[in-house]
Amino acid sequence: MILPKVRDPRFITIRRGGTLTDDDHHLLTLWAADCAEHVLGLFEAERPDDPRPREAVENARAWVRGEVKMMQARAVGGHAMGAARDLRGAARNAAYAAGQAAVVPHVAAHELGAAAYAIKAVRAAAGEEAGRQECRWQRDQLPGPIRDLVLDDQRLRNDICWSVFT
Repeated sequence: MILPKVRDPRFITIRRGGTLTDDDHHLLTLWAADCAEHVLGLFEAERPDDPRPREAVENARAWVRGEVKMMQARAVGGHAMGAARDLRGAARNAAYAAGQAAVVPHVAAHELGAAAYAIKAVRAAAGEEAGRQECRWQRDQLPGPIRDLVLDDQRLRNDICWSVFT
């Protein structure tokens, strides 16, 4: 479970009663896609013929460009997570990261799921220090307008995200 019991209004769009702008929602989605794409090779090394996680990342970006509807990106994200079902370790977590990235258009707070699963994938593949380096890499990719929001979200949800952000 990577979502809090009570939703943070900073991750709910303005039109739904929160404070998240469309521009920031797009930035969260792109950052989540970057986090997931960064570890996709860990999945593809094990399942090179399964395109579902890569398609999820591509659909997240396509949603930002207005090329697909939110429901399509969400569905493709579910398929990416389905690709992980019978896997373990790095490959499983990399597929979950891609699936989480694709559902950010539906629920913006999934941005942290993409990042956390990507860190878990790297930890499974290369150990704790590599996971810390992945976390630093992700933070370096954060666009200025959402940096403080995401860093605060990491602080608040670190415990339910397997403490990968410490």
